[in-house]
Amino acid sequence: MTREPRSKRRQPGHLFPTAAEDKQHAQAGKPEGYAREQLASSAYRLAFDDEDFLLAEEQRGVRLMLELNKPDFVLRRHGIEHTVVMFGSARTPSPEQLTDPAGAVNLGPAQREARQRQAGYYEEARKLAALITQLSMCEECPQLHVITGGGPGIMEAANRGAADVGGDSIGLNIVLPHEQTPNPWITPALCFQFHYFAMRKMHFLLRARALVVFPGGFGTLDELFEALTLVQTRKIAPLPIVIFGREFWQRLLDFDYLVEQGMVSAEDIRLFHYVDSAEEAWELIKASLLED
Repeated sequence: MTREPRSKRRQPGHLFPTAAEDKQHAQAGKPEGYAREQLASSAYRLAFDDEDFLLAEEQRGVRLMLELNKPDFVLRRHGIEHTVVMFGSARTPSPEQLTDPAGAVNLGPAQREARQRQAGYYEEARKLAALITQLSMCEECPQLHVITGGGPGIMEAANRGAADVGGDSIGLNIVLPHEQTPNPWITPALCFQFHYFAMRKMHFLLRARALVVFPGGFGTLDELFEALTLVQTRKIAPLPIVIFGREFWQRLLDFDYLVEQGMVSAEDIRLFHYVDSAEEAWELIKASLLED
């Protein structure tokens, strides 16, 4: 008996129709006089094809599971195993925005100076993402993919830097009451949208080999402190946590005061490193990769 070529053999479970095939069969027309009222009933819809059912309050757990599974499914299909997470403010201007006259309306001298510094962070984030994408292709290092929150500002700079050197990068956008759309530099096949912050945060760390935190507001602080807490409590394995912009962060957060007050230990302060340049950040990340 001649065996089918391996490529044409059925995979495990393929004796059963696929969900897509069953959906097609369920939607196919029925003979005249068939039980039309029953067919029109919402109860008769396949559960996975019933949007009202999936969006019901009682299915929150199912939706959480779907937001965990879908990005993981897509990233596995693209062979993405290692990422560097880049956080930072969505409000950080690009150098191009600084030259836009509309962006300077009603800004005082101090605010204009602050925006100049912030545009410098944009450039450094872009440069770092390019370094990560390009230099991680060396034989000694695993290939790294930059992953961001997918929005404007520092997130845009990071995705843009990866694109500058012909690399793919990931964006994890989230639905918010105000505008939040993906920046144009994310690889389209790796651009995701989330409803739940919790699932989005989990995906930031599931493949992370390093975390780089640029200046930002409440969201950036939330992401930084969650990562520090997870490492401190050993809920995740240690990884480099690189805090970009020493002057900004040391003025904003007095970690030494936390040690003085006994709120954290001196060892906890060593969970992160300050840097002020893309090259300095990359050296820290590379050193950690070569140690593994």
